[in-house]
Amino acid sequence: MDNNYIIEMLNITKEFPGLIANDNVTLQLRKGEIHALLGENGAGKSTLMSVLFGLYRAEKGVIKKNGQEVTIKDPNDANALGIGMVHQHFKLVEVFSVLDNIILGAETTKHGFIQKKEARAKVLELSQKYGLNVDPDALVENITVGMQQRTEILKMLYRDNEILIFDEPTAVLTPQEITELMSIMKGLAAEGKSILFITHKLNEIMEVSDRVTVLRKGKYIGTVNTCDTNPQELSEMMVGHSVNLTVEKAPANPGEVVLSVNNLSIRNKRNKKNAVNNVSFDVRAGEIVCIAGIDGNGQTELVYGITGLERAESGSRIVLCGNDITNKSIRFRNTHGMSHIPEDRHKHGLVLDYTLDQNMAIQRYFEPRFQKAGFIRFEEVRKYSDELIERFDVRSSQGSVTITRSMSGGNQQKAIVAREMDRDHKLLVAVQPTRGLDVGAIEYIHKQIVKRRDEGAAILLVSLELDEVMNLSDRILVMTEGEIVGEFDPKQVTVQELGLYMSGAKRQNKQQTAEEVDA
Repeated sequence: MDNNYIIEMLNITKEFPGLIANDNVTLQLRKGEIHALLGENGAGKSTLMSVLFGLYRAEKGVIKKNGQEVTIKDPNDANALGIGMVHQHFKLVEVFSVLDNIILGAETTKHGFIQKKEARAKVLELSQKYGLNVDPDALVENITVGMQQRTEILKMLYRDNEILIFDEPTAVLTPQEITELMSIMKGLAAEGKSILFITHKLNEIMEVSDRVTVLRKGKYIGTVNTCDTNPQELSEMMVGHSVNLTVEKAPANPGEVVLSVNNLSIRNKRNKKNAVNNVSFDVRAGEIVCIAGIDGNGQTELVYGITGLERAESGSRIVLCGNDITNKSIRFRNTHGMSHIPEDRHKHGLVLDYTLDQNMAIQRYFEPRFQKAGFIRFEEVRKYSDELIERFDVRSSQGSVTITRSMSGGNQQKAIVAREMDRDHKLLVAVQPTRGLDVGAIEYIHKQIVKRRDEGAAILLVSLELDEVMNLSDRILVMTEGEIVGEFDPKQVTVQELGLYMSGAKRQNKQQTAEEVDA
């Protein structure tokens, strides 16, 4: 491959109050290559791509396309230059259909009327060509995150973009969807499109990228050919020290039942079927029970029912530490031993326009430590937040007073994990706890989860990452179409076997136990 670059970002510096997000960074993208951008949470990857897409203006530096210097003041300029971007947190209008989102801002009109028939034909043709199956008439608020992402990719392809930026594209996808996306990306590159791919997942980089550029704390560390490196070397470049990529834990020592779910059913909002159908299981003190499954099989609704975000159908019973919490409030659950790391950090984890310290104390502000005679003790809130930021390495431009919306996705996630881990819980419900985190942060969070287990907490983990499921869990429950179809010991089952249960190809009889299946 020659050194003719389609995009060059030369000596880019981007500053925010109290933070240099990009410090003299250079990135060069060749035509037809998949170029990975790797770095810790808050290393400046998304900021650099936002400069290229016109969301930010750099204080210093030059951007060139095909050797010619260009000015990108906003995303319209970027689109005119053939640059498209799939953001980590999708930029979709939830009350619009998939089709309306794809054509938004690029509508074809005739006599003042939008030509939807032509647009639909083009979208269906693109979705067929690239294997991006979507329902053009579905409302975005009703579709899975996987389909939302396909909608974002179709938005770029509809605009004939030739430079495609993927910001953490696999953070919200199932293993099967990730495999699909990897082959889609390879197909796009083979057609001559040039891809910039932000990720923390080293196995994805090894599988799909041609070259890797590494950033650390806003600075350029180096660019290497993927074929000349390995995951361990990349992780050291990224965090500056060696990282243990496997979870080390002693065998579980389960105690009394902390959470008991009995005949739980949750109605599906989109149709008359149950999203969760007559599910029963227990989680004991001192064990990590993982719900595994392909996204959209009722895991989300199951967690909503347990945590109080969704009402359970009659006949259901949820017991936490001996208390029947089936119809109790979320606060009751929180004050009686439950912590919850939610799947959607923006919808259920944070108030984005609050400061970091307000978010850290949001479930505890009424405790004596944080209030007196009904008035919040702000100095105590700040002190508490500073402690958590230090312990969990939550990076932001202005510490506790940072507006949470301005933080990187990974650091928003670390803030939620810090807050939920620190509360005095008997049960930790952790849904995709390491979503969007770098290897160093993943290692730390996994250690914290194991530590809480060893201290006697019950952990209910919901993860779409099969590596995480196999490494972290003491017991695996597979969920398909709203039902538990199998129970396994991770030491006795293979990923391939789990995959058969996840896809619905196999299921255990009600009488079968994990031991019988393993035998």
